Amino acid sequence: MLASADKKTIGKNGEDRCAKFLTEHGFSVLERNWRTKRGEIDIIAEKDNILVFVEVKTLPCGNAELLAHVLDKRKQKRISETAKCFIANNRKYNDRIIRFDVIVVDMPGFPSVYHIENAFLGL
Repeated sequence: MLASADKKTIGKNGEDRCAKFLTEHGFSVLERNWRTKRGEIDIIAEKDNILVFVEVKTLPCGNAELLAHVLDKRKQKRISETAKCFIANNRKYNDRIIRFDVIVVDMPGFPSVYHIENAFLGL
């Protein structure tokens, strides 16, 4: 099993790769690791009047079943509630379309950075 420090390093590397991926695909990264008491959003990005809340999962030993498990309804609700706080604190984004994406990094059988748009409904 990986030590906590190793998991943080792997997670940070995955988030860095995702931020680069999003930028290369025309997104502006607005925030990284935006936190409240309710939770954290890994990346908040914007493109074409769409505000995207991105959950990053680095799963070098993962599969689709593990991904579904780590992104269960409880996790989705926490992300959604945190997104509500972001919007409440940043009213300039009130007119944006909201989307919840997941980007999976290094999961066997998928591209090294796999972007799932509209991965779940929130708000």
